[in-house]
Amino acid sequence: MSDTAKHTERWIKFGIVMALAGILAGIYWLDPNFYPTVGALIVRGNVDDLIEFLQPYGLWAMVVSFFINVLINALGFLPSIFISTANGVLFGVVPGILISWLAECTGVIAGFYLMRSILRHSAEVLIAKSPYLKKVDEFSSNNGFKVMLFARSLPYFPSGVITALGAVSSISSRDYILATLIGKFPSTALEVIIGHDVVNYEKNLLRLTLVVLSVILIYLGLWWYQRRRKLPVPAEEQAQTEQETE
Repeated sequence: MSDTAKHTERWIKFGIVMALAGILAGIYWLDPNFYPTVGALIVRGNVDDLIEFLQPYGLWAMVVSFFINVLINALGFLPSIFISTANGVLFGVVPGILISWLAECTGVIAGFYLMRSILRHSAEVLIAKSPYLKKVDEFSSNNGFKVMLFARSLPYFPSGVITALGAVSSISSRDYILATLIGKFPSTALEVIIGHDVVNYEKNLLRLTLVVLSVILIYLGLWWYQRRRKLPVPAEEQAQTEQETE
């Protein structure tokens, strides 16, 4: 990375940190009880309680939900499935998907910059001592977009783990952001639809069944593909392949 690029990235990180700090301070100034209430809601993870909390905000409920979702994903270790469900139930499936997708992307991108500022230097020290880790780091640099796109497209996979792996790897910021924006959309859409339909299962049982089966088939397909890649090639088949190559 050139000195200009490093300088630009530092300013981006600084801008993100200052923007988050300003928003956090502004919310506390407007309502000192906001954070304790939201903290309790996040710990409980109850969809009904969250909907009850958001409803009095009226049109501002989307903004409040967006902020809570960003905060959860930026921290990385808290589940956000319940808020995706609440967004689908409270705002409808399509608006719920858009709000959840934008909020989750914003959160994991902010988390990436924060974690990279803290963790990447330590990771570089460890990588420098290990030839194996050097190869892994080079792989993440050359193939980071594909790996991140695949990881982000998996529904119900711990988002914080993916963010942390991205932060300590050498994936470029551009590839991380682009892969997150693309990959997060289908996974978030599935989470919102399933959450919405579970709450309203009597009206949406058919769609819920089809979506759940689709998710199961996706994971089974990935498991089968990974298993096939690990299977050893029979000696006769390998010899035949080598002969054809020659």
